Amino acid sequence: MAEKEFDIIALGELNVDLILNQIDGFPEVGKEKFARQMTLTLGSSTAIFAANVAALGARVAFCGMIGKDVFGELVEQSLQAKHVDTRYLIRSPKHATGATICLNYAEDRANITYQGAMDALSWADVNHDILRHTKHLHISSIFMQSGLLRDLPAILRACAESGITTSLDTQWDPTEQWLFPYQELLPLISVFMPNEKELCALTHTETLEDAIAAVQPYINTLVIKQGSKGSLMVSKDGSRRQQPALLNKHVVDAIGAGDSFDAGFVSQFVAGRSLADCQQYGNMTGAVNTTAAGGTAAFVSKEHVEQVGKQLEISC
Repeated sequence: MAEKEFDIIALGELNVDLILNQIDGFPEVGKEKFARQMTLTLGSSTAIFAANVAALGARVAFCGMIGKDVFGELVEQSLQAKHVDTRYLIRSPKHATGATICLNYAEDRANITYQGAMDALSWADVNHDILRHTKHLHISSIFMQSGLLRDLPAILRACAESGITTSLDTQWDPTEQWLFPYQELLPLISVFMPNEKELCALTHTETLEDAIAAVQPYINTLVIKQGSKGSLMVSKDGSRRQQPALLNKHVVDAIGAGDSFDAGFVSQFVAGRSLADCQQYGNMTGAVNTTAAGGTAAFVSKEHVEQVGKQLEISC
């Protein structure tokens, strides 16, 4: 079989993040607050994933929609600077590039997002030839992309028919409707990567055990991100593996930590490592993410990430 050009193609949302740190309290209607620090950077879960998995040595391309505007130029140039191939970007004259304002508070944050072009993207806009050139397809933040959410069954079936593995991180549903037919979709997903709250929400259950029981008949591999508790992996046969977290005692911010977990896990998955190794590596990259501001700053190179990861392990 011919070697694929890419290990991973990331499909989906692109936007910039305007991150505000050191904020004097929470926003109040009719009042103004000061932020002591501001960063304008590449945003979106899928873009952070792509940039960081490329830094870890994977061959990565991005397929998404941006506007023909300044923010779109920033997105494209930022991806290229991270060695992500941008040949499949769609530059729309009709839609503006999306943007998220992140109000950052210690290990949590409040976001406001203008979806723009990301919400307009559909599977019909994509050159389906991309599936011939990759081993794996990753999708994130599906509830922020109504076009891709609608087309998700067709996308996943096309991947299955092409022999391509897939990973999906749903992220939060801003509408909190959680219209996700997991009984239909999960059998088509190689690695399903929600966090604990998201899994409970999309299964409409109150406890993690109930959520796992709901999806167990349909999963291939389920990896649940649990923040300071680490991660829990559940296999198709029902076996479980808990991986304790590497805790950074000096968190700069937690923006993109879940995406960085995904990047670490999937980088090892496409390299053929064991699922246990994938999970352990994902925990490490998620922790390293918190050592620098924004979602990608900590990912200078694979060697740097692994060195920082070893330092965190020693300090735990």
